[in-house]
Amino acid sequence: MKAFLIKKYDKKAKLLLEEVATPDIKDDEVLVEVHASGLNLLDSKIRSGEFKLLLPYKFPLILGHDAAGIITRVGKNVRNFKVGDQVYARPADFHIGTFAEYIAINENDLAIKPKNISMEEAASAPLVSLTAWQALVEIGNVQKGQKVFIQAGSGGVGTIAIQLAKYLGATVATTASEKSFDTLKSLGADIVIDYKKQDFENILKDYDLVLNSQDTATLKKSLNVLKPGGKLISISGPPTPDFARAIGVPWYIKMILSLISSGIRKKAEKLGVQYSFLFMRADGKQLHQITKLIESGDIKPVVDKVFPFTQTNDAMDYIESGRAKGKVVINIRALA
Repeated sequence: MKAFLIKKYDKKAKLLLEEVATPDIKDDEVLVEVHASGLNLLDSKIRSGEFKLLLPYKFPLILGHDAAGIITRVGKNVRNFKVGDQVYARPADFHIGTFAEYIAINENDLAIKPKNISMEEAASAPLVSLTAWQALVEIGNVQKGQKVFIQAGSGGVGTIAIQLAKYLGATVATTASEKSFDTLKSLGADIVIDYKKQDFENILKDYDLVLNSQDTATLKKSLNVLKPGGKLISISGPPTPDFARAIGVPWYIKMILSLISSGIRKKAEKLGVQYSFLFMRADGKQLHQITKLIESGDIKPVVDKVFPFTQTNDAMDYIESGRAKGKVVINIRALA
């Protein structure tokens, strides 16, 4: 099969298109013929080695964290899926590789693709939808009437998180450039702040939850818009000792993460708010819940651009440019 891969960590290197063996499947896995794959900044960060302490991958490494496609084989212990099922997934860490014609995925990471959207739309959804779900539902426990601030509303996570927060009954504020205002309001944002001209710290007050995806300065400012007892959840770091324990890293990495997150944790504690770092995980059951919301029309994937498979490097460049509004997808079946 054809696949885009890397052979070492390198921020500037292009992905290599090579012929590799089609993966074998284990008893609890299915083989998915990939029709489309969503791109994420996580792919860029892994390529550059940014997560090599937390995710020590072996080379050669096929990148890609989102897939939609059709099951062509099932392992003998698989109970919930069959050959021919249209599925989508965010494969678990150390089992990624959706920039390829086929991928083996554990059935626990899979869900049936929503019937009312295309393969490209389905491929855009898993990682960002699970991120939003785990932030707002699992950690945040967002309730009707609460106030939620979601940064970078026009990004992949932002477009889904706004819709999910609105579905949960929250008042939703977000930041974006002015040209995205109409789109974000149509997704459910109540307050849209022009980050180029306005400072959210001077506008928002007494919020229950902030979903941070920006730099350290923005993270620190986010503390000031929360009310006592509020929650600051960051998907851009810094990681916490709790996260280190959860993924079982060596003691010295726990020490490093404890040190780099100590400042923000102390500031949060002083203000009486909770700081959490979220590195989303694969979860087929949660993705099944998201399928219901997509099929009911409460969440609609937002796709900015679809590239053919051979232009995966161009798609990566576009993601890294920061210009994407919503998600960028590659169509694996479109080879030219």
